[in-house]
Amino acid sequence: MNLFLQDRCLICHELIRPSISWKAMISVEKEHSICTTCESKLEKIEGETCQICCRPFIHLDEKFRHGNLCYDCTRWEEDSEWQGFLDKNISLFLYNDFLKEVLAKFKYRGDYALVKVFSELMKDKLIKMEPDLFVPIPLSDERLYERGFNQAEALLLVSGFTPSEIITRIHTEKQSKKSRSERIHLPQVFKFCHDLNLKDKSIVIIDDIYTTGSTLRHAAKLLKGAGAAAIQSLTIAR
Repeated sequence: MNLFLQDRCLICHELIRPSISWKAMISVEKEHSICTTCESKLEKIEGETCQICCRPFIHLDEKFRHGNLCYDCTRWEEDSEWQGFLDKNISLFLYNDFLKEVLAKFKYRGDYALVKVFSELMKDKLIKMEPDLFVPIPLSDERLYERGFNQAEALLLVSGFTPSEIITRIHTEKQSKKSRSERIHLPQVFKFCHDLNLKDKSIVIIDDIYTTGSTLRHAAKLLKGAGAAAIQSLTIAR
C-alpha cells in the first residue's frame, strides 16, 4: 500500500492526505473522493424523522409535527388527490448552504465528477431498498440540453444500477420558481414513454432534492396509477 497516495477533493480541490495509522497499514484504504473538511460540512440525516419525507424532527417545532408525520406530509395525506402515492422518501443529507452550492455545481455547472461524492452512500441505501425498478426523475428535453446530463440518472449509473427510463417530463417552468401551492396544483408533469407492466411492482424513484415533495408525488401518482404496488424515493438532500 502506498501510504503517500494523494488525490484532490472533488469539491474544494485540495489534496486529500491518507490516514497514517496501524489500521491503515494493515487494511486496504478506502478511496476518498472528498477531504475531511468538506465531509464535515455535509450534515447526514440522523435520528427521528418524518416517516414519509425523512424530515428530521430535531429541527422541527413540535407544533409542526403530527405524530410520526411532519405538518407538510399530514397535509399531503389529508388531500384525497395525493393520499398514499409516496410511501416513503429517504434523503442522505440536510440541504444546508454548503450542499446547496455543491448541488448547484453538479446540476447547473455540469460538474459530473461530483456524482462520486454521493454514489457510495446511494449504493448502500439502494441495495437495502431492493425494488423491482429504479426510476430516475427525468428532465425535459430543454433542461437536458441546458445541463448536458440527467443528475438522477447519473447517480444510479455511477452507483452501479440500471435506470428504468419509463417516464418523461412535460416541459414546464422550473419548479424552483414556483411556490408550494403552485407545485401542488400543477397538472401532471410526467407521462409514460414506454409500455411496461407495472402491476405489483416495487419502485424506487431517484432525484437530487426533496423540497415540497411535489415532483416525487407526481411521479408516484403516475406509477401507482399504472399498477405499481409500492413507491419509495431516494434523494441526496432534504
